[in-house]
Amino acid sequence: MRRVYEGRWVVSRAWIIQHTGAAASTVLRWYTDRDRYPHHLRHPDVACTVQRRNYFDQQAVQAFWAAWQRDIGTAHLGKGQRPGDGQGTRGGGPGHEQRDRAVRVVLEVLRREGAPRRGLAAELAREHGGVARSWRRAVEEALTVFENEQQREGQGRGDHGAP
Repeated sequence: MRRVYEGRWVVSRAWIIQHTGAAASTVLRWYTDRDRYPHHLRHPDVACTVQRRNYFDQQAVQAFWAAWQRDIGTAHLGKGQRPGDGQGTRGGGPGHEQRDRAVRVVLEVLRREGAPRRGLAAELAREHGGVARSWRRAVEEALTVFENEQQREGQGRGDHGAP
């Protein structure tokens, strides 16, 4: 998702995932571990936060990504990993089915309400069973899908993410 903040374009993690082709966990790691890298390979700091969603300066993200591709490379993105969601449900099975169901439930709520809200994971855990931590992961996964849907809908209307 893109928006204008203080006269410049800022982008969400969902946009970065789409732009780079990296997994959500990789993009999160780039941000949380940025101090481990030389300055030119550091993921940019948060430019603003809107509805508890962090946004990053688009030009800074693109410069970071160009430096990363040049110095580190991208051949490893999306390769060499076994199927699975990285949460112990490799190859499918009942855990994977439960996760898919949870993501569908969260997406229904997000589409109905239009945005995430505080306490959603805990509420869904009480309502549908399971632990809040699993529901938080489902909320994050569904939120990425939801933001991508919103972006596509905005592009279909000619609204390219500007508020």
